Amino acid sequence: MSEDTDIEQEENSETSTLLQQIEENKKKYEFIEDLPGVGPATAAKLRELGYHTVESLAMATSRELDPVGVSEKKAFQIIQAARSSIGLAFIRADELYKMRKTVLRLTSGSKALDKILAGGLETQTITEYYGEYGSGKSQMCHQLCINVQLPPEQGGLNGGVLYVDTENTFRLERIVQMAKFAGLDPEQAVKNIIYAEAYTSDHQMFLLENADEIIKANNIKLIIIDSLTAHFRSEYIGREMLASRQQRLNKHMHKLTALARAFNAVAVVTNQVMAKPDQFFGDAIHPIGGNIVGHTSHTRIYLRRASHGPIRIARLVSSPYLPEGEEILKVTENGIEDVSEEEKATKSRGR
Repeated sequence: MSEDTDIEQEENSETSTLLQQIEENKKKYEFIEDLPGVGPATAAKLRELGYHTVESLAMATSRELDPVGVSEKKAFQIIQAARSSIGLAFIRADELYKMRKTVLRLTSGSKALDKILAGGLETQTITEYYGEYGSGKSQMCHQLCINVQLPPEQGGLNGGVLYVDTENTFRLERIVQMAKFAGLDPEQAVKNIIYAEAYTSDHQMFLLENADEIIKANNIKLIIIDSLTAHFRSEYIGREMLASRQQRLNKHMHKLTALARAFNAVAVVTNQVMAKPDQFFGDAIHPIGGNIVGHTSHTRIYLRRASHGPIRIARLVSSPYLPEGEEILKVTENGIEDVSEEEKATKSRGR
C-alpha cells in the first residue's frame, strides 16, 4: 500500500471521527427544553419569537432574546449551550477543512452550469439568481425542487423543499412535468414541497423566522425565496425609506444564512433587476438590494435570454472562491437542460 493511500485513509478516519463527534454533540440537546435554564414558560416564549429548535437558538443573539424576559447573562448562557450542541467554536483551519467536507452540492440541472459552480449549488450558503423578467429564474427554482429530491449519485440531496413564493409564480403543473422527466413519482414529488405564499415583506420575514421546526421535521434540504426583493421594492419607496428597507433585508438574509448553516441546506433566492439608463458602457442591468444583498449572497448568477428561443445564458458573477464564468443552457418542457454543440454553433452564427 502506498504512502499516499495511508495518508488518505488517515485523513478519512479523522474526518469520520470529527463528524461523529459533531453528531454526538447534536444529540446532547434535542429540544429547546433540554437546554440548561429553559423551563416550560421560557420555551413557550422562545417559540413565540420563532425559536423552535436548538439549531435556530444557536444562531441567535442575546439581544434578540430580550422579549423572553430573561437577563442578558441567562440569554447568553442559553445561546452558548445551544451552540455547544452543534459545535460552534474556534477551531484550527485544518479542522475547518475537514468540516467543509460536510458541505454538499446540489445539481442545477445543467452539467455546464455545474462545472463553473465546481459541482453544483453549495449547502450552508445563499445562491442568488438575478435577471430580467422571463430570464428563467423561477424555472431554475422549479428545477431545483425536483433535483433536491434525487439521490446523491444523481446530484440530489434526498431531501425536501421549503418554497416561499412572493410573486405567485409557483406552478404545480410545472413540478409534475419536470418530475415525470426526472423519473420521480409526481405525487410524491409534490408532497416533498412545503409551500407558502408571502403577501407582504413582514409576512415574508415571519414565514422564515418561524420555519426552523418545519425544516427539521420535513428533512428540508432546499430553501427557496422567489423573489427576495419584490415586496421590499414595492413597499419601501423613496430614498427616505431606503435605510429601513436595507436593514430589514439584511436581517432577513442573515436569518436565511443561519437556517442554511444550521440544517446543512441549500438556500436559493431570486432577485429582480433595474436598468441604469445613464450607464453608457457595459451591461446597464443591475440586481436590486445594493451592497446588502451583494455581500450576503455567497454565489450570484446572472441569467439572461438569448435573442430567441429557449436558450439562456448563465453567468457566475460572484463567488467566495470560484472564478467568473459563463455557460449556455436552455429551458424546455423537460426543465433545465444543456445545449448541444450544434445549438451552440447556431447561436454563435446568429450573434
